[in-house]
Amino acid sequence: MKIKTAIVGYGFSAKTFHIPFITTSDVFVLHALSSSQSDAVSQDSPQVQHFHTADEMIRNSGAELIIITAPNDVHYALAKLALENNKHVLIEKPFVTRSKDGAVLIELAKEKGLLLSVYQNRRYDGDFLTVKKLIDEKRLGNVRVYESHFDRFRPQVQQRWREQTSDGGGILYDLAPHLLDQALSLFGLPQSLSARCQSMREQASTTDYFHLVLHYQKLEVILHASLFCAGPNLRFQVQGDKGSYVKQGLDPQEDCLRAGELPTKPNWGAEKSEDFGKFYDGKKVEVITSEKGCYPDFFIDLAQAIVTGDYTQMSAKQSLNTIKLIELALESQATGKRLEVNFEC
Repeated sequence: MKIKTAIVGYGFSAKTFHIPFITTSDVFVLHALSSSQSDAVSQDSPQVQHFHTADEMIRNSGAELIIITAPNDVHYALAKLALENNKHVLIEKPFVTRSKDGAVLIELAKEKGLLLSVYQNRRYDGDFLTVKKLIDEKRLGNVRVYESHFDRFRPQVQQRWREQTSDGGGILYDLAPHLLDQALSLFGLPQSLSARCQSMREQASTTDYFHLVLHYQKLEVILHASLFCAGPNLRFQVQGDKGSYVKQGLDPQEDCLRAGELPTKPNWGAEKSEDFGKFYDGKKVEVITSEKGCYPDFFIDLAQAIVTGDYTQMSAKQSLNTIKLIELALESQATGKRLEVNFEC
């Protein structure tokens, strides 16, 4: 019996990051879509139920899982409606735009016995899995500096909701959830945080640059995103007392999806050898074969959580902490202060 899945929205996120995995899954079935793009939905997915509004789809489609790819400012309201109608929920990052709303959703999901998860697909990036493996195997020794970038070259403001003044707009809510989620997966919550969150482009109305520093007892975690990086992009630089690892470029899975490549081939998501990172120990340089990225595994883990009722691995709790840290970063920017992290996982 397949899990009937309905998707809110039919934009880039739905078509690139969700539908390819749902339609190639042995466990999920694409059951319904809600979008104002009636002609496009009818042409691309004629066998799927189409609803003009998300509310109508959530209430009447008969779906068991609702995937929310709508703009950030409606994540809370739509997720709440879905949970109230006894649906499992997967929300595109960011989880919500206010941590208090996320706490309400987590409590509601717990009361209903439903899965509430956030699409933190970057946990399944090959380069991040490589960093995690190196740390777990103690190749770097005691990690002292962890630097993670998500840089792009977009010096001109684009006319899309992510780059306009809105609740949850800007790259702090778009990219920081990825970087923070990865850091928390490796190191847990920091002791304190300091941040710079700026609008640096001409006519920018929301954050388009951030530099976050998470302070641990003997570890500094630097999370950075700029839209002015026209050259090779540093992705990771991890320094320990036994060596360091440096990696440039982004995981290739998004480019594969953009190109319309379905995640069905054995080598899908594997990185080219010329893009592998390097390990330095002060004497020699070693090329480190990247782990293979595995976004399909996110949906395998999601299905297992729904089928077994064990929601621990796919819980939204860590994503709630990323929102709390984003709120703290904005406060640090406003006050110019390093702020204590006084909440728990």
